[in-house]
Amino acid sequence: MAKDRPVYMGPRLRRLRRELGLTQADMAADLEISASYVALLERNQRPLTADMLLRLARTYKLDMAEVAGDGGAEQTARLQAVLKDPMFADIDLPQLATGDVAVNYPGITEALLRLYTSYREEHLALADRDAGADAPPQEDVADPVAESRRFLAARRNSFPLLDDAAEKLATEAEAEGGLIAWLKAKHNLRVRRLPSDVMAGSMRRLDRHRDAVLLDDTLDGASSAFQLALQIAYLEMRKLFDAILKDGQFAGESGRRLARRALASYGAAAILMPYTAFAKAVEARRYDVEALARQFGASFEQTAHRLTTLQKPGQERVPFFFLRVDPAGNVSKRLDGAGFPFARHGGSCPLWSVHRVFETPREVVTQWLELPDGQRFFSIARTVTAGGGGWGAPRVERAIALCCAAEHAHRLIYTQDSPPPAPTPIGVTCRLCHRSQCMARSAPPIGRDMLPDDYRRTRAPFGFADG
Repeated sequence: MAKDRPVYMGPRLRRLRRELGLTQADMAADLEISASYVALLERNQRPLTADMLLRLARTYKLDMAEVAGDGGAEQTARLQAVLKDPMFADIDLPQLATGDVAVNYPGITEALLRLYTSYREEHLALADRDAGADAPPQEDVADPVAESRRFLAARRNSFPLLDDAAEKLATEAEAEGGLIAWLKAKHNLRVRRLPSDVMAGSMRRLDRHRDAVLLDDTLDGASSAFQLALQIAYLEMRKLFDAILKDGQFAGESGRRLARRALASYGAAAILMPYTAFAKAVEARRYDVEALARQFGASFEQTAHRLTTLQKPGQERVPFFFLRVDPAGNVSKRLDGAGFPFARHGGSCPLWSVHRVFETPREVVTQWLELPDGQRFFSIARTVTAGGGGWGAPRVERAIALCCAAEHAHRLIYTQDSPPPAPTPIGVTCRLCHRSQCMARSAPPIGRDMLPDDYRRTRAPFGFADG
């Protein structure tokens, strides 16, 4: 029988000792071993035996799982994901060596991960500035929406710490009998539904004086559940939000607040759709958004949004790009986990079906897409409704689009019935697209010479020199 691999946890042991405010001699006395042996353990020159793990747990009243941890599995997976970036392609980085670094030097690993995340944020910020270079000069004012989007994109909209915390909360709530019962048992808060005029425009309020969570009574079941989960996220995850936001780069408080709101919504969705159960369900139902929404009691938009977050190291699912637009083409939400080159400034391509689904409300429309550089994607789009809930209540129609790279499309239920048709040729945005015969073009591309109308007219709105 093969022997178990020795467990070396020197850096973790050193961190634990320092958190407890102990010297090596103090810990040695507590554990009834020599100070030199503690030093050897901390330098990974001796493995941590099962007997020593038990001594640590008993002496310092620690959870055994907390002491043993996961052997650096999560840190290893995160580091390996980062090292897949194309800029490291010419470096020989064996997986075994990556694992050794993550396990034996967790501090250095965390420093590298933070540095890479900071690099990604700066990279996205530069892309925003470059994309807007041809725009009229404006005051140099930070855009809080752009800051929040960069913060999420740099982390691929994946926050495993929130996923883990949400799973624990979901388990507790289920054992208690649901979110309402959990709020009463844990925080002595009852849930009351009140008319919209009493709520004065709020969907949810926390009334500390009456120990109640107040909900607008026009909210449907999915929206009510989400608002309760959102309240729980704000009550239970504040310290996690602070820890995650600490590494973000924000020029002003508005960007930080928007990012915090995004993290709270992430936490709420993770409570309603716990990572492990949801990740298992998406494979079983082959990413059928409507079926998943029914299974978890969520809306189409909530479910589609949650699909973009399934990038937990070691448990990754299909990476998606998410977009929400109104009939005028205004983008109100964008999350990129699939590398889709959506235009950060200006409109997207009018040939993309997300702009046409308003003609077929509530119907899922699929489409294969091809960009000018040959990249192919698969898209599903459908309209969703916000508001309403009573006669005369205002409603807003928006369209949701989910995109994944063509290489992942075979895993989706939407592609199972027939071979893929010819993809629709689209561009990122008209100003960057050089498809000369596109009838839907709204502006000439940057850097192309226009042809004079007096000697040649083309079928396309703009004629410009080829080559």
